[in-house]
Amino acid sequence: MPDWMSGILAGLVIGLAISAYGGRLLYRRLLAAREQARQAERLAELGTLTGGLAHEIKNPLSTVLLNLQLLQEDLGADRTTSPRAISRLSTITREAARLRDILDDFLRYAGRIELQREPVDLHQLLDELVDFLAPQAQLSRIQLRQPPCDDKIIANVDPRLIKQAALNLMLNAMQAMPNGGELIVGAQKLDGFAAMTFTDTGPGISADDQAKIFQAYYSKRKGGTGLGLAMTKRIIEEHGGSVELGSEVGKGTSFKLLLPAGKSVT
Repeated sequence: MPDWMSGILAGLVIGLAISAYGGRLLYRRLLAAREQARQAERLAELGTLTGGLAHEIKNPLSTVLLNLQLLQEDLGADRTTSPRAISRLSTITREAARLRDILDDFLRYAGRIELQREPVDLHQLLDELVDFLAPQAQLSRIQLRQPPCDDKIIANVDPRLIKQAALNLMLNAMQAMPNGGELIVGAQKLDGFAAMTFTDTGPGISADDQAKIFQAYYSKRKGGTGLGLAMTKRIIEEHGGSVELGSEVGKGTSFKLLLPAGKSVT
């Protein structure tokens, strides 16, 4: 057989082998894509079911809570009711209210987020939050500071959701400083992004906890639902942004929210 013909045959064999390998690889990817689609469908169905279940629980729970409050008023007006019975009823009412709050947080976290974007001055948004939280900060002996900023820091965001994300971080920081401290908030332009920063002088977050704090229902605070930081992260990511965390045990914690920059509307 001529050498040129041998070369052609060898090329054909190699080509067929490469094609076969490529076909197998493509088939595996197709199977993986189908499995991912099935998993996504199951997760979507599970989300719908759990959301519906939460709604179904919330309706009778609201009725229970209302009747507990009415019963508490009736027994409180009856001088023959023992203090122990009133105390136990108060505990039940308080726990029912906490369960209602947990359901509300879950429905907000699991629900669909629809953004209504508009140009928002992040510095002004933080101004409003500082004014809102100032009385609570004063009672908690926390110095709430916002450095002055002459420039507008504009982001193309949903103002209601971004305010919720920022409020979650500020409340979380204040709760981490029960004996007082300092919380500094600010807005700045950073590498094409509009950024909000939140820096506290609390106890800091260990490396192990830093890897977990954005997980839903992870909380080391008594009475916490563990959805505040998870909700903040989800809101920011829905906007196409990201959350950065820096913390040192014994010195404090800093969160940075990076958001798509926008143009001011005049």
